[in-house]
Amino acid sequence: MELQLAPPLGSLRLVASTHHRPKASASATAAPSTSSSPSSSEPLKPRPRLPRQSPVPVPGRRPSPDRLPALYAAIERHAAGGRHAEALDAFRLARTAAPFTPLPLATYHALLAAAAALRDPGAAAAVAWHMESAGAEAGLYEHNLVLSTFLSCGMLGEARQVFEGMPERNTVTWGIMMGGLINRGRPRAALALFREMCAEADGGEARPRAVVVAIRAATASGSLRAGRQLHCCVVKMGPCDDEGDRYLSCALLDMYGKCGQIDEARRVFNAMAPHQRTVVAWNSMLAGYVLHGRGEEALELYGEMRGSGVDMDQFTFSTMLGVFARLGLLEHAMQAHAGLIQRGLPLDVVGNTALVDVYCKWGRMEDARNVFERMPKRNLISWNALIAGYGYHGMGDNAIEMFERLIAEGIVPNHVTFLAVLNVCRFSGLVDKGKRIFQLMSRNPKTKPRAMHYACVIELFGREGLLDEAYSMIRRAPFAATANMWGALLTASRVHKNMHLAKLAAEQLLAMEPEKINNYAVLLSLYISSGRQDDACKVVETLKRKGLCIGNACSWVTVKKKDHRFFFKDSLHPQCSEIYRKLDTLMKDIKEAGYVADENELLPDIRPDEQNIPRVYHSERLAIAFGLISTSLCTPLRITQSHRLCRDCHKIIKFLAKVTKREIVVRDGSRFHHFKLGICSCGDYW
Repeated sequence: MELQLAPPLGSLRLVASTHHRPKASASATAAPSTSSSPSSSEPLKPRPRLPRQSPVPVPGRRPSPDRLPALYAAIERHAAGGRHAEALDAFRLARTAAPFTPLPLATYHALLAAAAALRDPGAAAAVAWHMESAGAEAGLYEHNLVLSTFLSCGMLGEARQVFEGMPERNTVTWGIMMGGLINRGRPRAALALFREMCAEADGGEARPRAVVVAIRAATASGSLRAGRQLHCCVVKMGPCDDEGDRYLSCALLDMYGKCGQIDEARRVFNAMAPHQRTVVAWNSMLAGYVLHGRGEEALELYGEMRGSGVDMDQFTFSTMLGVFARLGLLEHAMQAHAGLIQRGLPLDVVGNTALVDVYCKWGRMEDARNVFERMPKRNLISWNALIAGYGYHGMGDNAIEMFERLIAEGIVPNHVTFLAVLNVCRFSGLVDKGKRIFQLMSRNPKTKPRAMHYACVIELFGREGLLDEAYSMIRRAPFAATANMWGALLTASRVHKNMHLAKLAAEQLLAMEPEKINNYAVLLSLYISSGRQDDACKVVETLKRKGLCIGNACSWVTVKKKDHRFFFKDSLHPQCSEIYRKLDTLMKDIKEAGYVADENELLPDIRPDEQNIPRVYHSERLAIAFGLISTSLCTPLRITQSHRLCRDCHKIIKFLAKVTKREIVVRDGSRFHHFKLGICSCGDYW
């Protein structure tokens, strides 16, 4: 019996003849190249070598053909159980026993699945070659399976050759080829293939499955124009079955969201029937809002999703935890965490890292550490989030411990890791460790310190009063000093009342950022505290001339899942009278405990012309008073402040924490402050 190949390898069609068996070239033994081009006239390809796996068959011993049924069963059993290497070992034995005996189609299916799972081009080529040379009765399903396997193994040239040589194609065939091109980073080639498919259809409409893959290609290429054209195709197609409409709508949602047309995506979402809005559709819409920084709208949509009765999955929670972390919504994050536990859903590394981040942002470091330790998989971002969290809350020893553990586990730190550790040293006053880490960075060409690292070290020196060393860092930097570096020097000069360096730093900052109000506020505060009223008046005149003003600060506290906002001398809150009575009582208590007001400072939420108004009604003080009358004695207060805390408020909150025996956490414009028993985690430097 003779086996003719028509055409070779391209079509896998086998034609029976009666004279001789094909012979492979004796000199050619290598597997076909992944870049081969189709040719209908080339002879039979040489037999590919199957990569050897353990155990290796003993040379010279050929298994008996009687064992073939058992080997076929073993191949299918191994592949079904995920033991793909063992399946290919059994195939090698079967091929040795009967090189040109066709295997059952189910066995070929198992072998192709094993080769695809291992991403092994040699194994894929060997199985396909055996199908062809042994005369297997390959149908359209087998052609599609070979095509899919070649694409999974990165064999684009061979896949295209198989595709072009197929005597028959269906929508699945086109979809497999387009999907493979997308997965291999060639979405524009996939779009060209879709156009070719439409041309072959002679004006017939494309099937929903193919259109979905084409929309994926438009998404991957970022081609909004192609995406809109495909949307027109969908409209012309009219309604399909529920499953087709659902897939098409979800693909369009994803495309518009990733191409920046979030409002268009919302219109597609709103046009979907309620029963078509699966968890995938909701997740796509949420992801679009998050991708473009529209967290408030994502939060609103999340509320609608909860009311719709759709079962949320881990992707939903993972996406929303990032929103909660960005917006600082601790209560929402804790509810989502509880929902995950109740549903028994595992979180991916992104969701777990977001949960660590949100707990860190609200000072719940024990919860953050528990989540981190229970993560089944961590990446460098997870480590960075926890280390940075410890640093922001003044827990330097814990942060250094985690950094040393990261190094011990063989993880290579990046610039973000070093920035987090330097921030730890800055917030905790660890000068020697900060110097050592900075030198460690400098010695590695891949982690040469950047401007942000220099700014951390400058502030670290400034915190300890080493102003000459801080200024020397600016002068020795291998690049022009940035605003952050001068800002760090200005902060240090303000705290240590070095007017010469403060003026130098302020002038540099004002030249770089002439419209940034905070630079003027710091300089104005510095002049007022040092009694230089003439210079302070000049700054005020400059502000008026530029049309700038120091805006009112806002402080807010969350009580019973509701945010309560306060401004300077606020009188709009429903419990206003009770708040002011409580604050008056508290001020009397802390004065008896030794509090003395700090008069010579510009308060950030009080304009210069309002400095003579009694300052007792500062916004964060009102927020704390409300929190004290609205929560139980054992509940820590968590206040968020839009500006940097002034010295007087900082002193008052330390006294309040002492006399009320309550823990107070304030997140201001620069860092977290943990007040407990009259002590702040910042060490009075911020």
